[in-house]
Amino acid sequence: MTTFALIHGGGGSGWDFHRLVPELAARGHDAIAPDLPITDSSAGLASFTETVLAELGDRTDVAVVGHSYGGFTAPLVAEKARARLLVYLAGMIPAPGEPPGQWWGNTGFSGPEGLSDIETYFNGVPLELAEEGMARGRDQVSKEWDEPWPLPAHPDVPTRVLLCRDDRFFVPDFQRKVARERLGIEADEVDGPHCAPLSHPAQIADRLVGYL
Repeated sequence: MTTFALIHGGGGSGWDFHRLVPELAARGHDAIAPDLPITDSSAGLASFTETVLAELGDRTDVAVVGHSYGGFTAPLVAEKARARLLVYLAGMIPAPGEPPGQWWGNTGFSGPEGLSDIETYFNGVPLELAEEGMARGRDQVSKEWDEPWPLPAHPDVPTRVLLCRDDRFFVPDFQRKVARERLGIEADEVDGPHCAPLSHPAQIADRLVGYL
């Protein structure tokens, strides 16, 4: 049995994976989805990493999934936990020494225009669930925005990039470009919007377990 460490994105929480966790359990695997201390102005990438590792405890068969902004934390956890797998799910792929705040310009990101937050992140998610997701959003006041990403290179962990075909925030062509430029790999694809763990949890679980 593998434990999947699910790391949420900016302003999110472990709730973002509440439909994915039981799908992984149904396939014979464990999962944790901790709330990172993003509302603590003294917390940064080290605190995020330690939060996940503390919840993992002494588990040794670990796969790490970083969703969106969680991509900056996921490889740090993967290295320390000696993970068997690292997955960027619609995730930001960091470069050595790069602060998260500089990632956007460095990658050439261009955001959507004229869309509401629900239309940007939750297209295809049932409206009631999308509204709950918005209501559960947290203010991210932590200090990692200007912190250089600390690793000298991407960790030596088998790595996949899983983009979401209907993502209006990190659109597929952009995700493919960043995966090629930063990791030299081709991204895989799954149906769903940026918040696909809410809309397509079974399909994502199949992909993640398949990677093992």
